[in-house]
Amino acid sequence: MNTPFYIAKRYLFAKKSTNAINLISGISMVGVMVGSAALIIILSVFNGFETVVLNMFNTITPQISIIPAQGKTFDPNTTYFNQLKKNKDVYSFTEVLQENALLKYNSKQAVGMVKGVSLDYLKNDKLDSTIKEGHFVLRNKSGNSAVIGSALQSYLAVNTVDPFTELEIFSPKKTMSVNSINPADDFVIKSIRVSGVFEVQQEFDNGIIVPLDFARGLLGEDKNVSAIEINLQPGVNVDDFQADVISNAGKGFEVRNRAEQNRSLYHILNTEKWAVYIILTFILIIAIFNIIGSLTMLVIDKVKDIAILSSLGAGKRLIKRIFLFEGMMITMSGCVLGLVIGLIFCLFQQHFNLIKMGEENTTLISAYPIALKWKDFILVFFTVGIFSFLASGLSSNLSVKRIDQINQNI
Repeated sequence: MNTPFYIAKRYLFAKKSTNAINLISGISMVGVMVGSAALIIILSVFNGFETVVLNMFNTITPQISIIPAQGKTFDPNTTYFNQLKKNKDVYSFTEVLQENALLKYNSKQAVGMVKGVSLDYLKNDKLDSTIKEGHFVLRNKSGNSAVIGSALQSYLAVNTVDPFTELEIFSPKKTMSVNSINPADDFVIKSIRVSGVFEVQQEFDNGIIVPLDFARGLLGEDKNVSAIEINLQPGVNVDDFQADVISNAGKGFEVRNRAEQNRSLYHILNTEKWAVYIILTFILIIAIFNIIGSLTMLVIDKVKDIAILSSLGAGKRLIKRIFLFEGMMITMSGCVLGLVIGLIFCLFQQHFNLIKMGEENTTLISAYPIALKWKDFILVFFTVGIFSFLASGLSSNLSVKRIDQINQNI
């Protein structure tokens, strides 16, 4: 058995001459335990919020989006895109044409994004979960229909059950007449009935989704599209598929995954998570460095043992390692206990919703969400391990100074 480790283990459980040493060691271990548990719980909560928010966005955000590198539109009728549409890995291949337009309902007006989509868009079985009112239908017995975002619906006071009033959409013509007397002659005006209201996030809720052929007539675009949105079959690797499309589509296109489509959202979520991690780590460091006081008193308590070990030929390096292992065992045992407590709390929160967020009828989720990731446990363990090693190493140097003092007295 490793001699320094064996002696350190005996010191950890042996009776000390001063109870204060046991008290300080216990406080150090409890501090590390609480800090480790708090860190893993907070990281798991942020993971839960990230999962909830991204699931909200992913209901309407495709796995892959292809947009032109320059300009607003491109021709999708190329050999490669036609082959991609028939690819067995592709679940849905949606052509999208979108542009801002003026919307009018009764006497109210607002500017919103009109998004025309092909029928493959409706293959997304999560669309119904975004519906706040009505149904997600783009074509019915009476013709084309639209689904409007909740922000626009609220501002325009659109009534989805009114069969007589339709939403008017105004889009400027590509070739405007200079000598036109009536300003309305310079706009394409189309009406459409609103079948439902969706709610995802403000960025999306200021738009309206319509059939692609309706958008083509409104925007005067016969063949070009603004984007191609692709969702893949279950089990298909998104990163590999994206890399393949990038290599085949050419430099004229940008191929984005969900993280790249919502870059600002992912950046905010990651920034907040790491900011909290850094703050809690500083608190954990304070708890870890309490070990210095504990080991300093232990060195003083074991002066006679150090003298005996020195007389038996033990070098400074061996004695330093004894107190290094002592400090590591105190802090790492606290870390492991903290991780276990944090895991148990997270599991209870997942299954029993112990900590509520507010009234169930007024919030999207009633309790704080939890998502456990094994990488977080490794991160916390290594964080505690690194600072525990630094604190214990600093304390073990005191034992060497004590050896020098003993040798001088001898």
